[in-house]
Amino acid sequence: MITAYKTMDGALSSVDISEPHNWINLVNPSKQDLETVAEKTGALLEFLEAPLDPEERSRIDTEDEQTLIIINVPIEADEGENQTSYDTIPLGLLIIENHFITISLEDVDVLEDFINRPLRSTSTLKKTRFALQIFYKTATYYLKFLKQLDRKTNEIERSLHRAMKNERLIKLLGLEKSLVYFMTSLKANEIVMRKIFRVNLLPMYEEDEDLLEDVLTEVHQAIDMAEINTNILSGMMDAFASIISNNLNVVMKILTSITIILTIPTMIFSFYGMNVALPGADWPFTGLVIVIVTIIIAAVTLYIMRKKNMF
Repeated sequence: MITAYKTMDGALSSVDISEPHNWINLVNPSKQDLETVAEKTGALLEFLEAPLDPEERSRIDTEDEQTLIIINVPIEADEGENQTSYDTIPLGLLIIENHFITISLEDVDVLEDFINRPLRSTSTLKKTRFALQIFYKTATYYLKFLKQLDRKTNEIERSLHRAMKNERLIKLLGLEKSLVYFMTSLKANEIVMRKIFRVNLLPMYEEDEDLLEDVLTEVHQAIDMAEINTNILSGMMDAFASIISNNLNVVMKILTSITIILTIPTMIFSFYGMNVALPGADWPFTGLVIVIVTIIIAAVTLYIMRKKNMF
């Protein structure tokens, strides 16, 4: 899908892709879409295709006065049964003389925010600043999703003490996987942004440099938050596995104790149920005495087991 926008009177308006100084947004484009954009804008086809590889890492490349920046942006993935996981996908920013082009495999919230609620300072004419604003918005989404991960972790933690199934452990594993994706992507994004700051690959004014510093601060904060959550989650998973094992042992101990107590009356009644001569078998109150004695023995056994914390 191809859409094109241009800042007019402080707002984004839809325009033709050949309009100069516009923003062209490509979402899961076909080969024909890429060729059309390349023909009308002069963009390198290999630069347009690079972000469509789901395994593409964050990087920056320059050729023929065209600059391609690839970063990884966070997305939410619905796994069904009200379970949400998080992943990252490449987002390409291609800056050429008269166009600013974004390429992604699917709609991403980072760009949707600019389309639906553009900032007052957003301008398709100021390509460097627009790219930095996308970087900043990406960092804020990482922080937002990390807070959601932390909240979900706390919800699972509150139910640990009564857990005996693997369901919550699997949920924690999914959260840990999301954190690994975030950590890897954030560190790669930080390298790209520091390279932009260090090498001056993009023309920047003083305000742009300040914005890039803010972006780096947000990214570093997200990295620290992801590291803390990863360490907490790792320790929680170890504790969770131990809790499941301990809760299962408690249940097995209770069931074993109940089995032992029930075995006593079973043995006694089994003896008097045999077709052999036994003491007091002809006495009319033998059955009542057996029941009373059995109850007393079972009660004494229960008392001893509770004193020894076996029940």
